[in-house]
Parts: sequence; structure tokens; C-alpha cells
Amino acid sequence: METTRQNKIARLIQKELSDIFQRQTQATRGVLVTVTACRISPDMSVCRGYLSIFPSERAQEICDNINTNVRDIRFELGQRTRHQLRIIPELKFFIDDSLDYAENIDRLLNGEK
Repeated sequence: METTRQNKIARLIQKELSDIFQRQTQATRGVLVTVTACRISPDMSVCRGYLSIFPSERAQEICDNINTNVRDIRFELGQRTRHQLRIIPELKFFIDDSLDYAENIDRLLNGEK
């Protein structure tokens, strides 16, 4: 069960990461990265971000690229939240494929292959 403080910090980080990714992907045509959720550890040291990436064929490649540049993203997050957060958590990003999963279930229920 997450505390109110964890939820507030997770929402703040999600909002700022969304803005960071929106600015970074403007230069790349045809790529959309959305931060669907952020989960922060009870000691506020690790934040897991779940990303929905379009097109889904390149999702793993883009997620790997984001994870290799996590130091730069954490630095920019620190610059944006320096007055709200004392310690910037370590960031880890994962692909959120729940929309693809739901689409697949819907397709199977409709009898398509």
C-alpha cells in the first residue's frame, strides 16, 4: 500500500518525465512516448516508470535507449524538481504493454486471428 507522500511524489515525477519525453521526441517523427505510471519505493530512492511507446514495434529499442540515457534524464528531472524534492530517486524504465494486451484480448474475443 502506497502512502499519500509516495503518491504525490510519483505524480510529480510522472508529470515531469512526461514533459521531458515530449520535448525529446518532438525531434523524432513518428515516435510517441507516454509515461503511464510511476511507482516509487517506500524509502523514495527508486522510481519505476512504465512507458507506453508508439510504434510498438520499436518499443524495446526505444526503452533500451532511454535506459542507457537515464543519467541525463535524472539530471534534467533534478533540475526541474530541485525545489520540491530533496533527493532525486534512481530511475528505471519498463515497457507498459497493457494496451497491446487488451487489444489482443479484444481481437481474440471477436474471433479474429
